[in-house]
Amino acid sequence: MTSLVAYDDSDSEIETDNFNSSSQEKTIRPLGQPLPSDIIATKSENDPGPGWDTLNAGSGVVPEPQAERSTQKSCPRPRCRWPVTELQVKPRTFPPSDFSTYSSSTSSGKREFAGVSVSKMRPLYDAFRVPNSSSCALMSLEATGQHGSLSQKRRQENLDFVEGGIKPYIPKRLRQTQTLTVGTNERGESELQRQRTDGPSLLEGSPMREGTATVVSNFIKPYLEAKYKSTEIPKRLIFQMSEHGGPVNSVQWCPVLQHSHMLLSASMDKTFKVWDALDTGRCLNTYSSHSSAVRAVQWSTCGRQILSGGFDSELHVTDVETGMQLFSCKNEFRISTVKFNPNEPHIFLCGGFSPEIKAWDTRSCKVIKVYKASVQQTLDILFLRDGNEFLSSTDSVSRDSADRTIIAWDFHSAAKVSNQIFHERFTCPSLALHPKESVFVAQTNGNYMALFSALRPYRINKKKRYEGHKVEGYAVACECSPDGAVLVTGSADGNVFFYNYHNSRIICTFSAHSHACVGATFHPVLPSVLATCDWSGKIKVWQ
Repeated sequence: MTSLVAYDDSDSEIETDNFNSSSQEKTIRPLGQPLPSDIIATKSENDPGPGWDTLNAGSGVVPEPQAERSTQKSCPRPRCRWPVTELQVKPRTFPPSDFSTYSSSTSSGKREFAGVSVSKMRPLYDAFRVPNSSSCALMSLEATGQHGSLSQKRRQENLDFVEGGIKPYIPKRLRQTQTLTVGTNERGESELQRQRTDGPSLLEGSPMREGTATVVSNFIKPYLEAKYKSTEIPKRLIFQMSEHGGPVNSVQWCPVLQHSHMLLSASMDKTFKVWDALDTGRCLNTYSSHSSAVRAVQWSTCGRQILSGGFDSELHVTDVETGMQLFSCKNEFRISTVKFNPNEPHIFLCGGFSPEIKAWDTRSCKVIKVYKASVQQTLDILFLRDGNEFLSSTDSVSRDSADRTIIAWDFHSAAKVSNQIFHERFTCPSLALHPKESVFVAQTNGNYMALFSALRPYRINKKKRYEGHKVEGYAVACECSPDGAVLVTGSADGNVFFYNYHNSRIICTFSAHSHACVGATFHPVLPSVLATCDWSGKIKVWQ
């Protein structure tokens, strides 16, 4: 391939203004051959401008070697003689669009770049521009006029790129803004859709009366200012509620003392209910947000929300008065226990038919911690008093000792503090913390309750064992009275047992239900009120 360069023997710049003139070429030489001495043309003493070097860099023209000054008249500036549209010029070497840096005013008043009229180089510069969103808009505006056909063609090519899956470049800042806007809109729509579709329906009972959760029962008012008296054993039945259609797993009083007339119950009939258990004994609200049995429920510390988990592997935080779900998520396993962190009310733990215990944050709806153990099921969870450690009871039982039956965890690091706490071959379906002393009680399937220290190394108290009731495979709950003097537990035979905490003797027992009594809880304010539930779906309040 040869490169042709012609030198004009005239230094009149007016003749060079005519780009398409057909002036005669003096010499044509192949690339690489020696130059004849009679036609050697040297550069002028004034070096060419930067436009010359830039143009040759893209066209493949090799600069002439430095030679001795010839006696012949030389051209002050070399000129390109072939049509500009045939030049192979890289787009990156072109000057800016205004050509202000490399253009000069000639005697004819025209702006030139390397001897070529700027108006003639504009189509070539436009043809080599990289198409983007801004250039597409510019091309559409330039579709009319002298270069209308070329701009129209480039715009059509850009449209073909988009249809073929090649999209124009979008700045990073604009992409981030669009992503943030779309993500916010999608989250808002999904949240609204979830509230519409997953909102609990009031299938049973009457809806909660306005302000029911804020009223104070007349029975509670006299006891709010006074100090809690010693626990008394209830003697008579005051209310019996049997609106649940399946076994009741647990009952809990509202932890807010002013609103402790409300009683929460979870049932295998896929619902959990809130009752007015002191004034009327009627159901205030029924929540049917689960599609399977509700195994575990718990009040929030403020008494305005209820955390629930069931065999449908779903977790919900429900507003007590409105019934709206403030938090909802799908878990990977069936739930058997849920517990709020006492120091961080927006975090709760859930365990069930899995070797893992998960910590959820209701603000972000994400799992923040996972606690793994070599077990198959978690039966119960108990936070210790400072909230930095918690206990979990499992179904793991070995031949000689119940290794990993009760495990102590560090809440923040998810590390095991101890797994050698209980060394007997029985599982513990329920754990309860003593309100006054640093001890906790564990219900065992060996038909007795064991007492442990709540401080490391969590030793068992071998001198105290509360036995006499029957568990027989039921998840029978146990509890300490508010003053810590009495332990209460249900029994598989339907009885309720009261034990003296200090000497572990039976204080009293009475027949409460015809089926297995799986839950019994003292009222936090009234010293002689007790609520129980059984496997037939009945709830009873005693005084």
